[in-house]
This record gives sequence, C-alpha cells and structure tokens, in this order.
Amino acid sequence: MTVADSVTFIRLLTGTDSNSFANANVLILLNDSMEKIAGKILSETSGGGWKFGDPALSALPTYTMNMTNSEPFYQIDSLTTPLVILGAEVLDNNSNWHPLEPITLEDIRKKGIAQLAYYSTDGLPVEYEKREHAVVLYPAPDNGISVTLSGGLRILFLRGMTALTDATSTTAISFPSPMHGFLAYDTALAFAVAKGLGNINQLRVERDERERKLMSFFARRNQDDRPVMTNKFEVYY
Repeated sequence: MTVADSVTFIRLLTGTDSNSFANANVLILLNDSMEKIAGKILSETSGGGWKFGDPALSALPTYTMNMTNSEPFYQIDSLTTPLVILGAEVLDNNSNWHPLEPITLEDIRKKGIAQLAYYSTDGLPVEYEKREHAVVLYPAPDNGISVTLSGGLRILFLRGMTALTDATSTTAISFPSPMHGFLAYDTALAFAVAKGLGNINQLRVERDERERKLMSFFARRNQDDRPVMTNKFEVYY
C-alpha cells in the first residue's frame, strides 16, 4: 500500500476529505502510529535473533565515531540516538575491530573500585558502559599506540522509523505489508477520538484485532531458527 493509498483508506474510515482532515494532520497521526507499533515490535524482537528495522533504509544502523586520546566519554548525536544498543567495537592500530564487553556502573562499584579509578591507564578499550545518551569506554583510548582514533568507535544499534513527509506519495509504506491496514485503523481511531466520531468502538475493535495478529506474526517470523528436541541425555555421578 502506498502512502497515498493509506491516506485514502484513512479518510474512508473517518468519512473525511482533504478539507476536514488535512494532509499534514494525517501525516502527524500516521507517523505517530508508525512509531508506536515500531516500538512494540522492537520490544518483541530485540531479544531474538532477527531484529526489526526500517525497510526503507538500506544501510545497517551503525554509528561510527572518532575517539580522542584519554577521553572515555562519547556522546551519541541526538538526531541518531539509538533506541537499543546491540554492541560496540573499537579499531586497533592494526586495523582490526574488537568487540567490547558491556558493563554497568553498578558492576564497577561492586568490584570495590571507584568509577574514575577503573582502568585508569589508557589503552585499547575492552569494556563499555551505556549511560544516558552516551557510552563510556574502559580503558580510555590511548593516542594511537593501541587504537585507531579516526573512525575507531562503532556503535551497533536498532532505530526507529523514517517519518513520512508526503501524503500524496506513490511510494510504498516501508512497513511490511501486513502492517498497512493496522496503521490506517490506528490513525483513523486517533482522529475519531479527537473529533468524537460515532465509530470509535468499531475502529478500536478492528485496530486491536489487527495489532494482535501483527504482534503474533512478529513473534513467530523467525521460523528458520527453532529449537531442536533430541533424546540426548547426560548422566551425572
């Protein structure tokens, strides 16, 4: 379904036209609906082997940053702040990438070490801490003795959806096709509630049913990675 088709569908469900439901307002509610369901799908799939992402974006979500000598703290650009961080990697001085182990501030303090004293000697980072909108590297990178500072930090993450900007676009909505109908009903329901339309309950019932089927689909889509039951057993003495 194209964006224009979705807008037409939404107007059919709400009994509106471009005057009573302007394109700009349709896009506001439609984009909100996309973000809501994307958040639920990310929550459903982030712990599994097949992560969810925006099909409209061809490049995998990887944030590459420069590092600075003796600086452990790296703020992530607010425009590309990850929803879920999958991992971090650093580039050594031989152009080899090394995965970092995640650690929390609580983990450090349980060791009886103050955070500022943890890995106090600069070198090749081996751990990273996620804190608010940034990552903290342990140890802080050195000045090129062990690490490559330029483009030497990679953050692997999951991201939200790309906002729709043209209600007349003939480009297909980037969500998988089973989701298109849900988006139309969810958007129509938001409008109906705002305007006090008489079909709120009907829209909600249909929206909820489509959401249930949609989430059930994503919970089961990883069909090529299923546990195998065997009769193997171990004997302990």
